[in-house]
Amino acid sequence: MSGPGGPTAVPWDLLPDTAAVGPDGGLTIGGCEVSDLAERFGTPLFVYDEAHLRARCREAVAAFGPGVAYATKAFLCRAMARLAHEEGMHLDVATSGELHVALSAGVPADHLVMHGNNKSELELSAARQVGVGRIVVDSFDEIDRLERMHANDEIVPRVLLRVTPGVEAHTHEFVRTGQDDSKFGFTVSTGAAAEAVERCRASRAVELMGIHFHIGSQVFVADFFRQALDVVGPWFNGLDLPELSVG
Repeated sequence: MSGPGGPTAVPWDLLPDTAAVGPDGGLTIGGCEVSDLAERFGTPLFVYDEAHLRARCREAVAAFGPGVAYATKAFLCRAMARLAHEEGMHLDVATSGELHVALSAGVPADHLVMHGNNKSELELSAARQVGVGRIVVDSFDEIDRLERMHANDEIVPRVLLRVTPGVEAHTHEFVRTGQDDSKFGFTVSTGAAAEAVERCRASRAVELMGIHFHIGSQVFVADFFRQALDVVGPWFNGLDLPELSVG
């Protein structure tokens, strides 16, 4: 491959599985010359390798089992939603738009997880009405709103409580979410998480299925997940709940 200044070395681990160097020295993906794609569709151009995406989905399902979810914030269109579903993944959605795209792609509602730390009443209502598999509850205000909605329609969604374990993953501060002062979720160390558990258990508006935590994006050191589990695990074991999502 060559760039404006001559030949350039691109780390192959940054490229899709099917990436190769064509006969003329140009990059190909999935057998397609990238230069031809750029000429046909213009630039900038995002190219997704279906074989690569399917392989990564299969790896995730093999490692974590059925129910592992693709985070649609990474990229979502109907084709991507359909692909992830075909490979046995659930989908993580965080807006009514993402919910609509996933449903319109044929993903069953009970294979969707509704996330978001500032869900609107419209989004919560839509998630409840279609019967998403899980709603990840992020705040006491959200519990209040779910209880008000239940008073009108008696729908009881299955929920996970998002907690913050107090672990600061060494990633960019803008995508770090596991520290105690995070805007996401109920803090374990302050007792807010335990209070939220009792609140949900006492409520007729939700069925509490388990606990969820997420310490950040682009975390490259697995030990941070161990640290988070060291905090959340012993506490979770005393709750007698069936599900723990490490995010």
